[in-house]
Amino acid sequence: MTIPTKNEQSDPALNFKKEMQTRHIVMLALGGVIGTGLFLTSGYTVNQAGPLGAVIAYIIGAVMVYLVMVCLGELAVQMPETGSFSSYATRYLGPGTGYTVAWLYWLTWAVAIGSEFTAAGILMVRWFPDTPVWIWSAFFAIAVFISNVVSVRLFAETEFWLSLIKVLTVITFIVIGGGAICGLFQVQHLQGAGLSNFTREGLFPTGFLPIAMTLLAVSFAFSGTELIGIAAGEAQDPQTSVPKAIRTTVVRLALFFVGTIFVLATLLPREQAGLIESPFVMVFELIGIPYSADIMNFVILTALISAANSGLYAASRMLWTLSDQGHMPKRYARLSRQGTPVNAIVLSMAGAVASLLSSVFAPDTVYLALVSISGLAVVIVWMSIAASQIAFRRQYVANGGRVEDLHFRVRGYPWVPIGALLCCLLACIGIAFDPEQRVALYFGLPFIAWCYFVYWITRKKREERLALAATAHHSAGAA
Repeated sequence: MTIPTKNEQSDPALNFKKEMQTRHIVMLALGGVIGTGLFLTSGYTVNQAGPLGAVIAYIIGAVMVYLVMVCLGELAVQMPETGSFSSYATRYLGPGTGYTVAWLYWLTWAVAIGSEFTAAGILMVRWFPDTPVWIWSAFFAIAVFISNVVSVRLFAETEFWLSLIKVLTVITFIVIGGGAICGLFQVQHLQGAGLSNFTREGLFPTGFLPIAMTLLAVSFAFSGTELIGIAAGEAQDPQTSVPKAIRTTVVRLALFFVGTIFVLATLLPREQAGLIESPFVMVFELIGIPYSADIMNFVILTALISAANSGLYAASRMLWTLSDQGHMPKRYARLSRQGTPVNAIVLSMAGAVASLLSSVFAPDTVYLALVSISGLAVVIVWMSIAASQIAFRRQYVANGGRVEDLHFRVRGYPWVPIGALLCCLLACIGIAFDPEQRVALYFGLPFIAWCYFVYWITRKKREERLALAATAHHSAGAA
């Protein structure tokens, strides 16, 4: 039993071009995940949860990502839609939930894109100190905009090569760091480093609670894997490419992240891990690699551009979905001849610029609220994916579908989606005990309630307009 997708039911002239190959989807997901969260702030987790606690937190994060992505895989292969998890939530959890999920995810990337452009401009000042930051930020913004507007193919190829740089850097870091741990490379002496890090202060020097408290940061570090679901609507052969992309991406991410954290936890003292601006640079310098700071400056720059590139892609597809569902003007669902939603891309870029300006003029109010909401949004989106899979499977079976006929199915149902929901819930509970992250709940929950309220108001108005139109048509017919 195959459920036709909304894209298949619409006018073919409005359909997205199916130009993404498996390698594009894999690198899009890897590129969306491997970024500044790993290169710059991974030391925070080691500092807060301790060496062993950080490794455990990332293992839990990897398991959580696997559970969620398997659920997304069943949905995306059966219904490869550009709206992805927003469309699934609309169909199986209710239109209000789908509406809220779309805005949460759009806001997440809008905030991130603005931050990436600013950070990229700051990094360029290292090499060009006489050039203003805003010039470089504008340059990268234009480049990313062109990558997204011209064609899906150009976007996919650009993202592939940017992501490849990051992947090779992580592999190199793990190999060299592993060699240093095994004694193959000479390492400068650093007090409090080595395998003794895991026992020097006890197995859990900061207790068990920090492991749960860092799960939101870990979840945010893993965010981006869900881009596979969005790209499925523009994949050449989603029934083949999506399952392969999910399996390949999740395994590689687990190895990359857990391996990286193990190396950092071993080679850096816990007390200093959270104070170092870039733990990657510190480890490379300890091993004696020349020009470590410049190398990582370049890698982090590509990570920022890649994140902005994939973020603009994801944000524009969410706006396209909202327009396609009738929640926004239809002009945002129009596609160019090359198959790109130009109006949605322009509005998403405008949202990123607005977020960027708020970070300059209202960093302690508006921008703080935006960042807090976006941090919580990833976990909420993942929960919606797991809940949608449960609802889909029930409806599929109730309508006479055979589980064996699914091209990609969740094995271990219903425990897999239930496990995903519990892991995400644990991350939400953990931040309630962290004063620094608790603000995400203060801003995030009211924003979610506001989205539902706005949907309810706009739905009532839409229904009233339809009723008036029907009445006028009936009256005209009677006359």
